[in-house]
Amino acid sequence: MCFSAEASFAGGVIILAIGVATVTKVHKPSQLIFACIPLFFGLQQITEGFLWISYPLSEHYYLQKFATYIFLIMADVLWPTLIPISVLLMELNKKKRKYLWILFGIGSSLSLYYASCLIMFHVTPQIECYHIHYVNDFPKPMSMIATLIYLIATIPPLFISSIKRTHILGILMASSCLVTAIFFTQYLTSVWCFFAALISGVIYWILRDSKREFKFKKLKELEQLVKDKIHSL
Repeated sequence: MCFSAEASFAGGVIILAIGVATVTKVHKPSQLIFACIPLFFGLQQITEGFLWISYPLSEHYYLQKFATYIFLIMADVLWPTLIPISVLLMELNKKKRKYLWILFGIGSSLSLYYASCLIMFHVTPQIECYHIHYVNDFPKPMSMIATLIYLIATIPPLFISSIKRTHILGILMASSCLVTAIFFTQYLTSVWCFFAALISGVIYWILRDSKREFKFKKLKELEQLVKDKIHSL
């Protein structure tokens, strides 16, 4: 996240609180992973907060390394798989599920690629102009391809889904990625994760309305059942 350790910690705590509230809106087991996305983003921002406070201090070298790799595991390994699978689990449309399975496969492959890069290569965080730049020696020819695959795995599922209002989340995610790519190119990983963390609050809105509709539907079904019993007497 940009700005400072204080901003990372404050943002992380707020997003965690939203995440807890979002989980309370789950009314189907298939929604649980989707509901946990703000929780993961909140933890990710707090992790980067620890990176901020440990960065200039040599005695906190191991904390810096730990925070760096936890952040990047979540950013590069977790999200390409978690986003498509969270939407896939909620999807009931068979045709859409086929597309989502494909995107899940693409995202999982990318997650494996990034996991192997984090094991085999080096990553060094650098703080520049109030932003964190994760300098790495991953294979350069794969850099743009991996970024493109990342976008394919994380954004289209939100448009493919038939769940109400996930397309709004997709629009916000795509817009924030575009803004980050234009104005914060070198800090794409850190800054876009910050924007995505804030945007993940939309998930609360999606599940809140879904729960309301679910309760209303159940109420109507109960009302109809009562009417049928009265008529049968």
